[in-house]
Amino acid sequence: MVTVEWVRLMAAYNAEMNRRLYGAASGLTDAQRREDRGAFFGSVHGTLSHLMWGDTTWMSRFAGWAKPEGGIKDSPTLFPDWDAMRAARQELDARIEAWAAALEPAWLEGSLGWFSGAMGRDIRRPRWVLVTHFFNHQAHHRGQAHALITGFGAHTGDTDLPFILPESSFD
Repeated sequence: MVTVEWVRLMAAYNAEMNRRLYGAASGLTDAQRREDRGAFFGSVHGTLSHLMWGDTTWMSRFAGWAKPEGGIKDSPTLFPDWDAMRAARQELDARIEAWAAALEPAWLEGSLGWFSGAMGRDIRRPRWVLVTHFFNHQAHHRGQAHALITGFGAHTGDTDLPFILPESSFD
């Protein structure tokens, strides 16, 4: 079973990795960020835009936040402007961390139902499984973005969870 401490740790890791990725990607040209490099969502920009869409979609289910426009196929173009997406990412990460900080263990023990547009049907799953997916989805696509960014010669610094967060994160 997932604990609220784990959710908080993953929210902090997510925010730090996004700061590192966006920092490294900001050193690329706009053309480099938008170049289709064969990733699932094409480019660095498209992949990071999809993550914004995915994170916001899950938080709309978890916490009642506004749902993003469009579906998965539209997600790479949700944020056409780099600077706006970067600012929105910082705000989203802060909101996710605040949600995690307020999370109660009982919430993780329940289940969540929603209509999946991707699957075309109603779904119900344990919340702890969905939160695990939420963070795994971030790590998966961030890994793709990391490979694309480093392929251009940019560096994000260390990416290992035990070494990039303050020791107080593990208390």
